[in-house]
Amino acid sequence: MKKILSTVSILILMSFALSSCYVMNHTVGEGAKGNTEVVQRQWYVLWGLVPLNDVSTASMAGGAEDYNIEVKQSFVDAIIGAFTGAVTIAPRTVTVTK
Repeated sequence: MKKILSTVSILILMSFALSSCYVMNHTVGEGAKGNTEVVQRQWYVLWGLVPLNDVSTASMAGGAEDYNIEVKQSFVDAIIGAFTGAVTIAPRTVTVTK
């Protein structure tokens, strides 16, 4: 019993230590000139294969020609995904800085 508890404890610690968030940055034109941000959450089913909503970075930019796009899975997205993952729904955050 003690060996099983030890193994489970090690697996739990490894899952927390090896988990991470990701960030993808894209620069459009010369990049953001200001600090105005538009943030939307994008939802996927089947572990990220099928989008549930349409997050258009062009419409988020509002006609700006120079802006930055940041797509990330934040800690909040990971917490939400822990609850919605059972039904294969996963979120990620899209931020456009103009």
